[in-house]
Amino acid sequence: MAELRTEEEQVEALKRWWKENGLSLIAGVVIAGAGVLGWNAWQSYQENQATAASMRYQQLINLTAGNALDEAQLPEARALVDEIVDAHGKTLYADLARLVDARLAVAQGDLAGARERLQSLADAGADDYVAGLARLRLARLLVADGDAEAALTALESGVPEALAAQRAEVRGDAYHALERREEAATAWREALALAEANDQPLYGVQLKLDSSGLESSELENSGIANRGLDS
Repeated sequence: MAELRTEEEQVEALKRWWKENGLSLIAGVVIAGAGVLGWNAWQSYQENQATAASMRYQQLINLTAGNALDEAQLPEARALVDEIVDAHGKTLYADLARLVDARLAVAQGDLAGARERLQSLADAGADDYVAGLARLRLARLLVADGDAEAALTALESGVPEALAAQRAEVRGDAYHALERREEAATAWREALALAEANDQPLYGVQLKLDSSGLESSELENSGIANRGLDS
């Protein structure tokens, strides 16, 4: 009888526990299951969003791949930029689309608009590399627009080391525009050295050096100096 009472007490205790805790236990299981399902749904949503952003960006690249866009293509490209930025504003694709948008502004002769877009991206880009790329393009645009001093200021910070060779090249362009020829040549030589050290192609810089006349004059001066030592 003692054993029976013990069993009955255990069953009764189990009933009482279930009555007191069963509902919360079921709720916990349901919430946990919902959490797993919710996380999986969120992951799936994120993947779908990334795929959609990638597809839209690829459309934009395909549309703007040529050297020039006709009047019919520009509105379509601008619409794609707006769609990517509106729907995927915090992604890398949005920042890349903003870079394309600045190029479209230049193509339309809207240099002020291009500067504004590049400055905004340089200041608040989600990706440091893309923000640095925007700063480089802004500096190039400033040089072309006759504001080389502002270009040098733009290059003072915020350009990652991966773009150091390009930064040195644009700095040389700015110095050249300011007729500071020796500083321009020094910057261009630095650009070539950095490009070679990092195995990066950098086109046109040697031509700039050759056209500046400083390389040939330095070689001539070096030859005169050597002949003086030999005599």
